[in-house]
Amino acid sequence: MNTLWIATIGASVLCYLLKLSGFLIPNSLLSNPVLVRINELIPVVLLSSLVSIQSLASKTEIVVDHRLGGVLAAFIALRLRASFPIMMIAAAITSAFIYRSGI
Repeated sequence: MNTLWIATIGASVLCYLLKLSGFLIPNSLLSNPVLVRINELIPVVLLSSLVSIQSLASKTEIVVDHRLGGVLAAFIALRLRASFPIMMIAAAITSAFIYRSGI
């Protein structure tokens, strides 16, 4: 058995134990208002950091290019309460326009 298989099996066991621990923790501990608020914010923080890294990073450098224009267009579309497909189309068109025009 090589190292990759050992790491895969070890990670699988750890994931299973982590999931099992979620069932073993008492509900009274999980209903703590501070813990509930933190758990509500984790997806927002993770998505924000993912968008930031994907739109501003190129390997080890911070760059401002056409991707930032697409993110800005998506932000404006969301502020105007556009639907998700419209927001995605606006971001793609804006990003493509900036990329092709060389702005």
